[in-house]
Amino acid sequence: MTRHLIVEQAGPAVSVQDMGRKGGLGIGLSRGGAADKLAYIQGLALLGVPLDSASIECAGLGGRFRFEAPTRFALTGAEMRATLDGSPLETGASHVANAGSTLDISAIVKGVYAYLTVAGGIITDVEFGGRGYHRTGGFGRPLTSGDRLPLGQDNAPETPPLRLPSPLQAGPIRVMPGPQTTLFASDVSQEFTDVTFIRSTRANRQGVKLDYDGTGFATGDQLNQVSDFISEGDVQMTGDGTPYVLLADCQTIGGYPRIGTVLPCDLHRIAQASAGDPLKFTFVSVAEAEASWASDQSVYDAQKRATTPRIRDPHEMADLLSYELIDRPSDDVVSG
Repeated sequence: MTRHLIVEQAGPAVSVQDMGRKGGLGIGLSRGGAADKLAYIQGLALLGVPLDSASIECAGLGGRFRFEAPTRFALTGAEMRATLDGSPLETGASHVANAGSTLDISAIVKGVYAYLTVAGGIITDVEFGGRGYHRTGGFGRPLTSGDRLPLGQDNAPETPPLRLPSPLQAGPIRVMPGPQTTLFASDVSQEFTDVTFIRSTRANRQGVKLDYDGTGFATGDQLNQVSDFISEGDVQMTGDGTPYVLLADCQTIGGYPRIGTVLPCDLHRIAQASAGDPLKFTFVSVAEAEASWASDQSVYDAQKRATTPRIRDPHEMADLLSYELIDRPSDDVVSG
């Protein structure tokens, strides 16, 4: 019998997401999928489920979810206020829900994108090679109250709860040069690395605007560029020279010049930056960028190796009475 996760309440930007869709660039469809791919992969690694399993992405607000059957699940990504039947839960860790348990995810405390991953994954219908909601591509829809999400089989239900360390966030965000980097004068490129940007309130799954004090980052021929292929991570300058960092649902072609591309291993820092957070950038060579690259499978394997046992809180152990917490007296004890 198929297990289900019941959506009793959902924020306006709660959706099913996965690794995204491949092979759509030729028809103008970007990858889509999880906005913070690292946090999404961490949820999979904590539960040991396949790399292409679907999860729930919450942006800003979460929701209320009810488990029909005993289920292992993980919370990763943005720091969130989450409780299971009223007991607070740790982010970056896996947990166990009983049949009928209710998970509440309220406002996100720090960051933007939080992920709820369940053992077995969410097995909604596949559309064009993916299960994720892609607004610009017209696939799927946000989750709403009353949705019943089918879950795959948990192949390791006895796995104890695990946790993962938080990703390192130190240092400037690395940008590699691209085909249009040399269109920007050297002093403009230098200013780009000197400025401390502020993550704007204007942001979504397509991209993040960077606010700053100063003139625009123009090429001198800003509005006469031939349209070209673009991808997530590109730092694109609009007509007035305002920078945007493109994310998972970005367009696939555009005429605004790009000063460079954020390395994939650093892009989660842009996705998770809260409005008002300071952001600095630094250029690295193509060789340095290549050396930092890791496949999704390699990232998944590394995250699995990094998991450690999570000490369970007795308050959340429904099976507490099944544990022998006090040693039984041995048979050779002499009674007085």
